Amino acid sequence: MSHVELQPGFDFQQAGKEVLAIERECLAELDQYINQNFTLACEKMFWCKGKVVVMGMGKSGHIGRKMAATFASTGTPSFFVHPGEAAHGDLGMVTPQDVVIAISNSGESSEITALIPVLKRLHVPLICITGRPESSMARAADVHLCVK
Repeated sequence: MSHVELQPGFDFQQAGKEVLAIERECLAELDQYINQNFTLACEKMFWCKGKVVVMGMGKSGHIGRKMAATFASTGTPSFFVHPGEAAHGDLGMVTPQDVVIAISNSGESSEITALIPVLKRLHVPLICITGRPESSMARAADVHLCVK
């Protein structure tokens, strides 16, 4: 049950159509993000001899879980690692044959930035998806995908 009050005669069909119109506009804007970095990220994942490991905190973590599940269900070996748990042993599941995709809107997630030196020391390719190209994660990434 929703806590939002609706006016009598609220048009759910029209509301649904308006949502779809907004989504279409947003999808059209994604073209700008299909660039050389997108190609590099795809190549790293395609040629990966291990697994695609996805991580993110909060909402980025929810997106990351869905990404990992989608990769796995379509034939790309993948799993999600929670960055907070990674610092307490779960990073042991990651090998140099893997590729890590780290997601953070700010690009400053402390749980992820704390893992970057370890990933670098292990020579694990790092793809970061952030909303800020000047962020710590973007600068540390082998490939940065900016999604403002």
